[in-house]
Amino acid sequence: MNFTVKDILEMEVTLALGCTEPVAIALGAAAAVSVLPEKTAIDAIEITIDPNIYKNGMAVTIPGSDNMQGLDTAAALGAFGGNPVRGLEVLANLDDEAISRARQLLNEDKVTVTLREEPGLYVHTTITAGENMAESLIIDLHNNIASLKFNGTEIKDSPLLSTSTKKGTKHPLVELENWLRELTLEDILELTADLDDDDLNFLEEGVRHNLALAEHGLKYGTGLGIGKAIDRLVKQKLLVKDMSTSARRLTSAAADARMGGVNLPAMSSAGSGNHGLTAILPIWAVKDFIDHDRETILRAIGLSHIITAYVKAHTGRLSAVCGCSVAAGAGATAGITYLVGGDVHHMEGAIKNILEDLAGVICDGAKAGCAIKLNTAAGAAVQAALFSLQGVNVKDTDGIIGDSTRKTIQNMGELSHDGMIQTDKTILKIMLEKQMTREKRKKN
Repeated sequence: MNFTVKDILEMEVTLALGCTEPVAIALGAAAAVSVLPEKTAIDAIEITIDPNIYKNGMAVTIPGSDNMQGLDTAAALGAFGGNPVRGLEVLANLDDEAISRARQLLNEDKVTVTLREEPGLYVHTTITAGENMAESLIIDLHNNIASLKFNGTEIKDSPLLSTSTKKGTKHPLVELENWLRELTLEDILELTADLDDDDLNFLEEGVRHNLALAEHGLKYGTGLGIGKAIDRLVKQKLLVKDMSTSARRLTSAAADARMGGVNLPAMSSAGSGNHGLTAILPIWAVKDFIDHDRETILRAIGLSHIITAYVKAHTGRLSAVCGCSVAAGAGATAGITYLVGGDVHHMEGAIKNILEDLAGVICDGAKAGCAIKLNTAAGAAVQAALFSLQGVNVKDTDGIIGDSTRKTIQNMGELSHDGMIQTDKTILKIMLEKQMTREKRKKN
């Protein structure tokens, strides 16, 4: 089955409010509540989630929640204030009443979280309300509601259910990823020629949303305040405002805002808002240093999204590898190379350069510190592109680097799936031990 560039944008690029892992939990809870009778009081919520949802949802601030964090918090907020029709913007309309009711349920210890040992995106939510019980199941994708039940009976006709679930077929993204994995870099570059005016307008919308996050981070120093710190360092003449610094400044500022819980959506890429920031903003920053036109910039961003999806099709939706570095970073460096006039061979060299540089960056959950990693990825994307344009390219005899972009990314996928399974378990073990220590201190 063949797909078009429109299919890729439709399935892989979408607005998301807040970190997509706690958002998936909130969506699951909101979806379960939707099958309950109206005005039913919620007595308890139970969620069972996979290790990576667990890892990524532990420490990130939830937008519109008055700085609340946590897996149980996401479920409670989704149950009381979520609108499942909004998908990954499920928490867009949180109000004080919903937050108050969520706090009360949490204070009464009526939200339980269970870790499922098996990998693969999985969020199962059970809500008890009097004599009634509602369940939802999200699998494979953050917004893929695969099952809804009321008192044990499967619901078949809910508009919230994914189309593939209703038809009893695989989700289209599964087929898309199978198709993507077979492409070469030349094939991907050809896809950018198919971007029409509607696609370019959509890509520009993504720029506007992600720039709004960056501007908030720069103005208020939200989260870690890395973007704002870079501004100060430039003013103090401790940093020079060049391509790399500008890319790092804009991208990290947006991550500061998003990880700090600012109530603004991000245009995500390949299932992650932070991927979207990395795929878009370094390219937008670089445009100020070269001659450019609107169409070329937006086609470069379109290429970045496609490459990001291509890498994620190999490495998996969630893993121990930092996707902002290896997937969105690869997308960004290809887009930058395209923008400054490089050809497919320069792009291949740039992708090899950044993967050799950042392949070992781990994902240790979503949190304010992600802004540091996006800062690194943005700067490395510029550097990898400029090096390749100067003929500086990592050789395919080096480490995991292959003799083509496709082989290199296949190797990256093998490393992610097979090589870092124990790494992922160790990361989660460390994070759980920290959480238990904090909880013990609170009780004492």
